[in-house]
Amino acid sequence: MSRRTTIRLFASLAAVLALPEGACAAARERLGPSVPFSWDRLVERARRLARKAYAAAADSVHAAADYDATVGLTYGEAEAVAGNVRLFPTSRATAPKAVHVAVVENGKAREIVDTAGLFVGSATADPAGFRVMDASGRSDWLAWQGASYFRASGSQDQYGLSARGIAIDTGLSMPEEFPSFTHFWIERIGPDQARVHALLDGPSLTGAYAFDCRKGDIGVTQDVTAVLFLRKNVTQLGLAPASSMFWYDQSSPPAQRDWRPEIHDSDGLAIWAGNGERIWRPLENPSTQRLHSMRADSPRGFGLLQRDQDFDHYQDDGVFYDRRPSLWVEPRGDWGPGSVCLFEMPTDIETLDNIAMFWRGDAPARAGERRDFAYRLTWTSRDPTAGDNARCVDVFDGPAGIPGAPPIADARKFVFDFAGPSLAGLGRGSGVVPATDLPQGVLMSAAAYPVARAEARWRVMLDVRTQDMPQPQFRLYLKRGDTALSETVIKAIEP
Repeated sequence: MSRRTTIRLFASLAAVLALPEGACAAARERLGPSVPFSWDRLVERARRLARKAYAAAADSVHAAADYDATVGLTYGEAEAVAGNVRLFPTSRATAPKAVHVAVVENGKAREIVDTAGLFVGSATADPAGFRVMDASGRSDWLAWQGASYFRASGSQDQYGLSARGIAIDTGLSMPEEFPSFTHFWIERIGPDQARVHALLDGPSLTGAYAFDCRKGDIGVTQDVTAVLFLRKNVTQLGLAPASSMFWYDQSSPPAQRDWRPEIHDSDGLAIWAGNGERIWRPLENPSTQRLHSMRADSPRGFGLLQRDQDFDHYQDDGVFYDRRPSLWVEPRGDWGPGSVCLFEMPTDIETLDNIAMFWRGDAPARAGERRDFAYRLTWTSRDPTAGDNARCVDVFDGPAGIPGAPPIADARKFVFDFAGPSLAGLGRGSGVVPATDLPQGVLMSAAAYPVARAEARWRVMLDVRTQDMPQPQFRLYLKRGDTALSETVIKAIEP
């Protein structure tokens, strides 16, 4: 399934009509018999399931035929279940497999067995996922649909990138595996909170998940607890994965692909490593797919961010890229040695995700293992990496050399703008210099200076002989003496 098949559907569902009176009472009549439910029971169910051979679910015979038919089943006064939860229908265009959805109260679960009337215009549609509505009943702030994908609307009521339950072999030469959430248990639902459990099943593993979700001023937070049981050895097991889209920004080549100046859901990967180093890796739309691994033992946090939130930089008043939330991951406990991985694929369209991020531990994932882990997700428009040290806020590149003179052959100019409190009050004579790992002969020139008419903002300009680079990336930060004034930027170079 496409990484981004649901983007148009989510956008269409952002303004549904209010719930009719008595919807909750009517929903109770749709529920099956009551059975005991608890976290321990779910973990045991996942453990027992892992001992069996994987059996893929068949596509629903009631799946909507196309995108337009899917919207027709969901848009309007469909009934709600579990208070303010509405179901997504199965669709050949978005999510063809049905899921089981149950409502939990007082330790008892009752599955939704009658969906007649829950979808506009159909009496026989099967659920493919669900969304949690806000207090108005006109907009949703949480959604689970398709494989193990889920998302939240952040602090500006705008969907963007997606999270996933797990990533298996993403970016490797072998086919990627997409396990699915097959069962959901919904409890403690309100306009600003939700508790959801899910059962994950796939060829290589099973899993039990719990999501404690809250909506507040900074956005949406989700405390995720997970237990995995491996059926098979897994070459690359990615924890806390996310998928996003990056088509182009201000640093892209001048050949414009669209009238809008920039199009992306996220513009960079941020890492707060266990040793305290903060890293910023600007996203790229590469000519060929590539997988980068950045060392992050016992990470304190990492995520895909949308730092640029200036409407004028996008000029999109339809899907509002300036409002797309960032997603920040905070591991709970010590995850040990490992790396944050970034997978980038080429794209020439904004409706397909071409970016994936996850943390990969050094310990091999072996059949028969149980793995427990927990983390917090924060969907927000506030930059979770903001602090005293400066952040990289813009990247540009172009021909090397002096403007107006012939460009230097086989070389490029890279420009980085940094902003933050650590640069306030510093001038050209303050001893601020750029530090890079570029070797002599490759780095032709380097300069750092305060940007005119911009408070606490500095610009770094590098001329780099790219054909002689020993590796396809370099590191850069600002320092004053032995003190780092900024995060470390890792800039990838197209071969």
